[in-house]
Amino acid sequence: MAELDVTLPEVFVQPGESHLATEPVIFRTILGSCVGITFLVPRLGIGVLCHPMLPSYPVKAPENARCTDGHRYVDFSVSNVARRLDALGAIRREVQVKIFGGADVLAVAHDALRPTVGKLNCEAAIRILQAEGFDVIASSLGGISGLNIMFHTGTGEVLLRRLG
Repeated sequence: MAELDVTLPEVFVQPGESHLATEPVIFRTILGSCVGITFLVPRLGIGVLCHPMLPSYPVKAPENARCTDGHRYVDFSVSNVARRLDALGAIRREVQVKIFGGADVLAVAHDALRPTVGKLNCEAAIRILQAEGFDVIASSLGGISGLNIMFHTGTGEVLLRRLG
């Protein structure tokens, strides 16, 4: 995807969102400590991009929580996508998964014993994807700079550009 296909619709996926497409589109997002997880099911022509911001859904959800609020969390987002793909006839072993982001983009004093949000997001993504039966075929995780990613749901290609 060296040249972006300008004929395809583009969808910018905001932090805390998850989008599923059944026709080819270009999903775009910008990641810092968040993770971007792409799912591609070539047989069904399905592509998904999730952009969760935090590792785990709270044990006790706030009373005013909306259903869509769960997509802010890695564990909720991945499990929700897994159920949606199952309902559409996907077989987990055929789903091509890629993970990006989880950087330490804020210059703060680091406590070596306390993991950063980016690191926790990366660990949560790997753990929940494995628990849900998905294999990760590519990743670019960690570091200190954000990423701009573009995911072509028709081909599965992900173009990434480091920021800063």
